[in-house]
Amino acid sequence: MLLGLLAALAGAVVFGVAAIAQAAASRAVPTGGLSLALVLGLVRQPVFILAVALNLVGFVLHLVALRLLPLFLAQAGISASLAVTALLAVWYFGDRLGTVERIAVGAVCVGLAVLSAAAGEAGAAESNSLLTAVLFVGAGVIAVLGLLAGRRRGTPAAFALGFLAGLGFAGSSIATRLVPDLSLSGVLSTPASYALPICGVLAFTLYSLGLQRGGVTAVTTPMIVMQTLTPAALGVLALGDAVRESWLPAAVLGLLVTGAGAVVLGRFDDVREPPETAGVKRDGGV
Repeated sequence: MLLGLLAALAGAVVFGVAAIAQAAASRAVPTGGLSLALVLGLVRQPVFILAVALNLVGFVLHLVALRLLPLFLAQAGISASLAVTALLAVWYFGDRLGTVERIAVGAVCVGLAVLSAAAGEAGAAESNSLLTAVLFVGAGVIAVLGLLAGRRRGTPAAFALGFLAGLGFAGSSIATRLVPDLSLSGVLSTPASYALPICGVLAFTLYSLGLQRGGVTAVTTPMIVMQTLTPAALGVLALGDAVRESWLPAAVLGLLVTGAGAVVLGRFDDVREPPETAGVKRDGGV
């Protein structure tokens, strides 16, 4: 379990840095909807390529955590990237988190930590036809909702896009548990293997759209929360993950605290520089 925890925490740091790189790339591209033009604009940004590379490294670390830990614990470990992202956003973009936002970030981290502590033994990785079908249908629904949210601007749209991105990343995590054999033949013969990149690419694009419309912390928070809670719930309900004995009330409390913090951060957006200077680090910005 120790190796899994170390992999999850290392992945959190990598994902936190990647979020800042992706935000810088997204803010250098004209704001638009979910389209091929957005993707082409992003891939022309060197910092976006860096973000992709960092996310790939983070995914490998996350994969190790997913195979060794319950989804509860693996996802909660990765959620620590929220704190990394928030601190780096203050340093790089000059975002200013007020007292309420700082408390909300702390609430999310504490709530997720409680959820991780409530995790029991991990269920075995095995294929599941019903869940695989749900992943493909869910990806289609997320894409449609992303198209609608991408037509809007402002903090509500940013929050919605972060929320949808979190569901997409959750789909990738769940798909990882539905691949029992990680050999090349096993991966190619398992339908869930194809849901993993579909959900991941969709989530990555929606996250970029959200970062064009809101502060990094305000977009990342709903993404992290949904990326954490959705697989955790499915892990317990359908994949054999266990909640530690007598820890169910604490898990429910952690869920409520996490949700409350996410709502607060979604309503109070970060203060950052105007769009024309976004993506450029300010001298002496704090």
